[in-house]
Formats: sequence, structure tokens, C-alpha cells
Amino acid sequence: MAEAEALHPEEQLGKAYDARLMARLWVYVRPYRRWFWLAVASLPATSVAMLVRPYLLKVGIDRYVARGDVRGLRILALAYLGAMVAEFAFFYLQYALTMSVALRSLADLRRDLFTHVQRLPLSFFDRNPVGRVVTRLTTDVDVISEMFAAGALTILMDAVMLLGIMGIMFAIDVRLALVTLSLVPLMILAINFFRVKARDNYRRIRERVARINAYLQEAISGMRVIQLFAREEHAFRTFDRFNDAHRRAYHLSNVYEAALFSLAETVSSASMALVLAYGGSRILGGALALGTLVAFFEYIQRFFVPIRDFSTKYAVMQSAMAAAERVFQLLDTPAEPRGGKARSGVGRAGSVEFDRVWFAYRGDEYVLRDVSFRVEPGETVALVGPTGAGKSTVIKLLARFYEVPRGTIRVEGRALADWDTEALRRRIGVVFQDVFLFAGTVAENIALGRRDLGPAEVAAAARRVRADRFIERLPGGYEELVRERGYNFSTGQRQLIAFARALAYDPEILVLDEATASVDPETEHLVQEALRELFRNRTAIVIAHRLSTVESADRILVLHRGRIRESGTHQELLEARGLYYRLYQLQFSAPPERRAAAAAR
Repeated sequence: MAEAEALHPEEQLGKAYDARLMARLWVYVRPYRRWFWLAVASLPATSVAMLVRPYLLKVGIDRYVARGDVRGLRILALAYLGAMVAEFAFFYLQYALTMSVALRSLADLRRDLFTHVQRLPLSFFDRNPVGRVVTRLTTDVDVISEMFAAGALTILMDAVMLLGIMGIMFAIDVRLALVTLSLVPLMILAINFFRVKARDNYRRIRERVARINAYLQEAISGMRVIQLFAREEHAFRTFDRFNDAHRRAYHLSNVYEAALFSLAETVSSASMALVLAYGGSRILGGALALGTLVAFFEYIQRFFVPIRDFSTKYAVMQSAMAAAERVFQLLDTPAEPRGGKARSGVGRAGSVEFDRVWFAYRGDEYVLRDVSFRVEPGETVALVGPTGAGKSTVIKLLARFYEVPRGTIRVEGRALADWDTEALRRRIGVVFQDVFLFAGTVAENIALGRRDLGPAEVAAAARRVRADRFIERLPGGYEELVRERGYNFSTGQRQLIAFARALAYDPEILVLDEATASVDPETEHLVQEALRELFRNRTAIVIAHRLSTVESADRILVLHRGRIRESGTHQELLEARGLYYRLYQLQFSAPPERRAAAAAR
């Protein structure tokens, strides 16, 4: 895997504030707007409670300490304590309410994202890696949450507080305020410099995190291949290179942050030194009260805190807007067409018809070319042909994973566009070669969420495909837990569970896409027995490379380069000595040199 410095468009950062995106986020905040506005209202209360304390110190020193008024000092101390309690209470209220609104709103957003992802067409997942989609539902939503947690929404309030501090200082003493703020322009220039540097470095961090995640997903998914070919050392070196690049970028970010914090502290200390030198000389001259100088020290410390934090909050806002952009791009992706409202056919149950169907995944690179055939109710039709002939595409179109641009597909006499998609798929049971099992029990994987399927129905489905023999030998039986992707079961066992899953739904049309390619001969024999019984009163479409599994089909369709070249029974096609005959010879009787020659044709 080459180490590229170029950023994927989705890793680039946008504006730190985007009104359009904030408006869309507000849609999710709106149900909790009372809490939100209460949190917003507590912000100025927190600021007032914080800003009044240095002024109380000034009053206490200049008015009560100077006069020796103990009673006044006690009252003022209580007022100071009350301001501290108020600041704590309002800040706690603001943070608790803000995070409560954030968590509830983003939980709703994540729920809508997952609901929408389930409605996206299969073509979307062909174009987008799983890791990227998962990132949208997890990391990107978490980044938006960080905007609330980091107080990035309080940037405007920070600006108001800075203006408030400046106003109070100028109201107390104009000359001392000018001395205090004399170093602020230097601080602003430094902040802008570090903001630009940190922004570029933050992009680099996100890009390198993305590379680590992508490589980890690839390496862990392919761990068996890595171990089989003894490539652990090479995989480690690759990961170590990516990890070290991320460490360097993150370390540089820490350097910028530490430099900014140090600069803020240095400028703050320098301002205090200037105020001490200038204010002290005025105190000695009797032109300034000691309490005023103490108040200025307190205000200086409070003044530079939001300035120091601005760069961090700005980066968080920028990242949150970029994450929101990606999240809403996913939400704006057109969902799978729901089709019409029809939930039943107009023809005989189980009939399927392809009428002059053309289909291409990209442009005009057609995978199917003018394909027409009809499957009668209760008929078993097999689709065979070389790899890339378009067999699996037929199944994807039948299940309406993709829309047909030319031609018409009818199920039970009704065009697919008129069917309600959910009702259509309820009538079609599909078993793929690559079986996916979910976390849970064996029984839950067979029922697949259908509450009307009890233990008896689940066991009956497993028994009909001969899966009960190995399931009942499991320590937990039907309650045996399935590990990640079913790796605690053999390939053949996973295949049998998939058969039981499809048959538990009792579909009118049963489709097997290379479904017996991964089972051993003994298991295949058991499956064939079950399938002959199940196909008896059910329409069946079988895709297979192993021609031994389709010899008993009522009709065999031979596809080649997207067209149906031959049609007939097994015996009829052998006697025709055409493409099917050559395929049969390749598998069963031809010597190696003839197989190579036939394959070349």
C-alpha cells in the first residue's frame, strides 16, 4: 500500500461556521429547544458572576480594608462567595443541559442515519467501502458531539466576555487599561499564525488516521492470508510506518498547542508585569488605589483564557462542520426506490418473466443484453455459464437491488416498478454463496427478526434442509451463540443455516446463487435431497458452476457474454453439443489440454 500525502476530498476541512449546516443540525436540536435556550441563557449569567468577582475585590480593598470596616468586609466576602456559587451553578447548568441536548440530538441523528443507510440501494455499497459508511455513523457524529463538549458554541459568548472585560477595565482606569491591552495585537498575530499551522496539521492528522483505519480493516480482515503466507513482519512494518506518521503529526499538533498556551501565559505575565510597573508607580504617587491594581490582575488572567482557547475551539468547529457536511451528504444520498403500492401479483403465484432486459453497472458496458425468458410456477430453472456471463446479475435485478434501464421484469404478471419492494422481497428467498451470519443465536439467525416464527417453525425449517443434524449436536443447540460472521461454524454449516433462513420465510420463489459450491459432497447430497422436496411446489432459480447440481433442473439456460445462448434440459443440451456441452466436458471428461483450448474459445 503506497503512502500518499494527497487528501481524500472527504478528509478536507471546510469553513469553521456554515449557516446551512447549522440550520440542518438545528432540526435535531429543535425537539429539545427549551433545554437548549435555558443553557444559552445561563451563559451570560455565568459570565456576569465571573466578571463581578474582581470588581468586588477592588471594592473590598479600596473601600473596606482602607477604612478598617470589618462588617463591610464580611458582607462583601459573602457577596464574593455568592458570585462563586452562582458561577459554579450556572456553569454546571449550562454544561449539563448542553451535553444533554447534544447527546439526545445526535442519538436521533445517528438513528436517522442508520435508518437511511438501510434504505440505500446496493449500488451505493458497491461504490463506498464499509469502513467509510461506519465512520459516518460513529466517528463523524462523535466529532459533532465534541463541538458541544469543547464549548465551541460559546465562541460568540467568549467575544462578548472579552468586550465586557475591556469595558470594565476602561471604566475603572483608561490609562491602565491601555497598558494592559498593549500586547494584545502581538497575541492576535500569534494566534492567527498558530491557527493556520494547526489547521493544516489537523488535516494531516485526519488523513493519517484514515490511513491507519483503512489498513487495520484490511489487515485484520485478511489476517488468515497474512499468517498463511508468513507476512506478519511486512504487515507490522507497514502499520508501524503509518502509525509513526500519525504520531509525528499528532506530536506537531501538541507542539503548536503547547506553544500557543505558553505564549498566552507569557503575554499574560508580561501584561501583569507592565501593569505592576505602571500601576505601582501610580500607587506610590497616590494616583491609583491598590484595589484597582488587584482587580486588573484578576481581569488580565480572565482576559487571556478565551483568547488562548480560541484556536482550539476554532479547530473543533472546523472539524465539526466538515463532519456534518459528510453526514448530511450521506443523508442526502437518494434512497432505494420503494416502487409501487402493489403487494400481490396479477398472474399465477411464483411466475417470473424477463422481457428484453438490458443492464450495465457502468455506462454502456452491458452485462445483460436483450435477455428474455420465463419461469413458470413450480418450475426449476438453472442458469449456467462462464464467469462474468451475467448469472448473478439476473438475481440482483430480480430482487430489485438495481433498477432495469431497458426492458421489463415481471413477477406474477406485475412489473417490478409496480411492486412494493418489501412485499416483492418477501416472495423471493435468496441464498448466496457467501453466507453472512449475524451475532446472536442459531435460532435468531434462522428467524432473522421474524417474531411470528417460533422455535417449532425454526426447527422445522432446519430439519427440511438437514441442518438439524449438526445443530442438535451443538452444546447449546439452537441457542448456540454465533461468533463474529459465523466463524465458529464450517462453510457447509453456514450454508445450511442460510438454507433454513430462506425456507423459514416460505417464499414463492427460491433462488440459489452458487449456494452449494462450498459444501462437501456428502453435505451436497443431503442438500440435494432437501431441495428436490422443497422445489416440488415452488418456483426455483438455481445458479451454479458445478453442473452436477443442475442436471435435474426442468430447464437450463446457458448465458454467455450477457446473452442467453442455449435453453433446454440437461440431456437436450448435451446432445446439441454447444456451449453447455463444452462446459460439461471441461468439468468432467476433457484432458487438461482440451480444457484449456475450450476455455480459450
